[in-house]
Amino acid sequence: MKKIIVAALCLAMIAMAAFASADAIKIGGSGPLTGPAADYGISVKNGAEIAVAEINAAAGETVVELNFQDDEHDPEKAVNAYNEVLDWGAQMIAGTVTTSPCIAVGAQAFEDRIFMLTPSASSVDVTADKDNVYQVCFTDPAQGAASADYISGHKLATKVAVIYNNADAYSTGIYQTFEAESGNVGLDLVYIGTFTDDTTDFSVQVTGAKEAGAELVFLPIYYTPASMILQQAKNMEFAPVFFGVDGMDGILSIEGFDTSLAEGVMLLTPFSADAQDELTVNFVKTYTEKYGAVPSQFAADAYDTVYALYAASVASGITGETKPEEACDKLIEAFQSLEMTGLTGTMSWDASGAVTKTPTAVIIKDGAYVGADVQ
Repeated sequence: MKKIIVAALCLAMIAMAAFASADAIKIGGSGPLTGPAADYGISVKNGAEIAVAEINAAAGETVVELNFQDDEHDPEKAVNAYNEVLDWGAQMIAGTVTTSPCIAVGAQAFEDRIFMLTPSASSVDVTADKDNVYQVCFTDPAQGAASADYISGHKLATKVAVIYNNADAYSTGIYQTFEAESGNVGLDLVYIGTFTDDTTDFSVQVTGAKEAGAELVFLPIYYTPASMILQQAKNMEFAPVFFGVDGMDGILSIEGFDTSLAEGVMLLTPFSADAQDELTVNFVKTYTEKYGAVPSQFAADAYDTVYALYAASVASGITGETKPEEACDKLIEAFQSLEMTGLTGTMSWDASGAVTKTPTAVIIKDGAYVGADVQ
């Protein structure tokens, strides 16, 4: 099969003729726009909207439409949102944003034969046994192994503590591969602390890491519990290196959070807003002007998600008149030969729906994300 190679900046121009006389393709999606995980969903919605606006502007007419609903990071509400966008006419899904809702929606989409491309739900359970669910984010196993490799390769520490949410598939999946790879690269896991979704006091976990002599604390968790851990670590005068993954991206945007607590925190992410390539510079400029904030990797992944769906639709001849079930088959085939360079790297996909791309490390410095290797 011929390889489809595209760059995000060129996609809109490619399809001007393809959609000139057809109705717009309709992309549905959902994510948490309210509640404790809202920063993720809002970032995804914003990034997706910028991509849609660029594509339509380049085409000179509306060739893509987006309907993005609030699912509050709740699986049941996510299924309701999915049904709502299908009633609207969605032919494919850009989402969902978080793992548990994506697993629930993916199961329904598999039965309905609706293609899904999630920007940020990274658990392998999202795509498992579903040939129509793909990811733009790298998987939890990839994040866990890559984190261990980076910590060891850059000699950040040898004595490492881990604090993770054992009630969350995302957090647990990353921890498991981090633990396995740590043994291969010489990291000594001196303390393992767990918590659940309802935990608000992390003094036991922070004390355990401190008393174990951890030089680095690995946090494969979301930003809300991470912010509490950083505060309690300061209260205990415990100052190891803190190292997170993409779920911590957004910590600087928490209302009322003292960003000085995150100074020096490192995390793996596919996107750094301070990169100087043309695509990133333009995206950051547009996002900042439109939304008054610096975009996170969730916004960047969503931007790439829309462009990838659009590129695959163009390549397979999908128009606004294509039935969702037919579009699903066409998109599955197209993604097997799609290679796209976007904000989050050069991406290709295998039949499992997993993406291949390389994460990079950033560090929080003076209240902003900076490339860890280019300071």
